[in-house]
This record gives sequence, C-alpha cells and structure tokens, in this order.
Amino acid sequence: MSLRVVFLGTGGSVPTPDRSLPAILIQRENELLMFDCGEGVQRQMIKAKCGFHKKMKILITHMHGDHLLGLPGLMQTMAMLDRERKLEIYGPLGLKRFLEGIEETVQFVLTFPVEIYEIEKAGVVCDEEEYFVHAVETNHVIPGFAYAFVEKARPGRFYPEKARKLGVPEGRLWSELQHGRNVELPNGKVINSERVLGPSRQGRSIVYTGDTRPFSGLAKLATKADLLIHDATLSDELAERANEDGHSTPSQAADTAKKARVRELILTHISARYRDTSELKEQARKIFKNVQVAEDFMKIEIPMPE
Repeated sequence: MSLRVVFLGTGGSVPTPDRSLPAILIQRENELLMFDCGEGVQRQMIKAKCGFHKKMKILITHMHGDHLLGLPGLMQTMAMLDRERKLEIYGPLGLKRFLEGIEETVQFVLTFPVEIYEIEKAGVVCDEEEYFVHAVETNHVIPGFAYAFVEKARPGRFYPEKARKLGVPEGRLWSELQHGRNVELPNGKVINSERVLGPSRQGRSIVYTGDTRPFSGLAKLATKADLLIHDATLSDELAERANEDGHSTPSQAADTAKKARVRELILTHISARYRDTSELKEQARKIFKNVQVAEDFMKIEIPMPE
C-alpha cells in the first residue's frame, strides 16, 4: 500500500515567493490526512494534483493563524466543486468556535458534512482499522499538539503450502487467513491464522511536531519513526530567540531525531529570513546525518518495511 508525504507549505508565519504556509499531506491509497492548513492550501493542492473529493482528515496542531486560516478557503473550494463526502477536522479547544464563526459570518453553503473533534488531552485521537493518530502536548507559546500517524502491525507472510497441508481450500478462506482472521472448514475444524502466517510486520509511522520548543515527550512519540517532520524555524545562532517564540533550531530537531532513532528527519516551518537553507541543513547534519530541509511540493515515499 502506497504512503506518500507531500509538503504543500513549509514556511512559517508569513508566506514567501517560494514557501506557502504550513500544510503537510499524507496520501495513503485513496485517503488524505492533512496536518495544519495554512492560507491558500487549496491552490497548493491543485498544483500537487491531490484532488478534493477523497476521504480526508485535517489535523490542526494549534490555534495560530498561519496553521489554520486555510480551512475556510479549502472548505469553500470543496463546496464549489460539489464535494459530498464527509470531512473530519481535529484540533485543540477553540477550533469548533472558530469554524462556527466562519459559518455564521461568511456567505457560502457547504455541500458536505463536517465533523469537528476538539482534543483536550494527549492520547489516540482517531483510531481506524489500519492506522491510528496519537497526539502529545507540545511546548509552544499556546497549547498545541504534535501528531504521530502510525500504521497498525500487518499480518505476517502467508505460506500457501501450510494452508494446503491443513486442508484449507484455496479461495475466500485463504484471503481470510492472509488478513489474520481464523477460519472454519466445512468439516467444522477451526484453523488459527497464526499456523499459516509468519511473524507480524510492523507498520509505518510519520511524526509531525507543529510549532514547538524541544520537549521530553517528543522522542518517545517519534521512537523509530520512518519520518520526523520537525519545526526548525530559526538557526542555531538564534536559539535564544527561538526559545522565546516557542520554536526549535536545526540542532535541537536533530538531537530529538537521534534520541528517537528515526530513519529520516525533515526540517520545516522555515523563517522567511532564510532564502538559502544550506546552513540549517548543515547544523542538523552535525548531529543527525539523514536530514533534509523541506521545500514546497517535495514528495517522499515511505516504503513498506521488509
């Protein structure tokens, strides 16, 4: 199953000619999960050819304008394109009041249902059949959450010869066993799927911090993640300013990546002062080698583990 991360917006606070405001999209087959929703995100989606009618969840990290002011425009665009499928939106307290205020004061009619889930504490915020999203509280200047998208473990490799030996006829019962479900044979004998499967296979995981200073719970959330997308608004030389504003530096992001033993680190929420980001990358690489600085429309494929 394909899993792709598309960076729709990688700037911080204000847009630049090269960077739109924060929006990170996970494409998983025919489903989209968007983390933060900066202004003009629908234009970024059009350019990235993401589509507006798929099953979709939007998860907002915190109630700062550059991370959620894209919601009204995106919802209006979806309505004008006659979206009918439900849209789910998650975020901190205040999100519902914000969206209700837009609905009361801006004249457009939605063509689809919207479900809003306000998050009050850390934990699993949505739990689907094949994945879940876990939130932890961040260390910004206002309350917020970092999110981990985590695929659930998949059943192990299926061994047809074992199924045949146990008398399981090929067809529907094989499919059930491949999905980790026990089956009953016509003679009433129950076959446990573990008898024909190898060890379960770990799913993939992606962690997005939103805006935050370093905090102790992040390394635990991101342990062995395939991808850590981390705030690196200001360079190491401006660490004091970053701390005052509730942000991180490249070295701080890299230190978390190293502690968490992630596969790859992506620096994002880049201040408009940096046209050349090579300095940010080099600062992080001194601590953690597999690092990139996010660029708008950059795409990363997350392969299935062997």
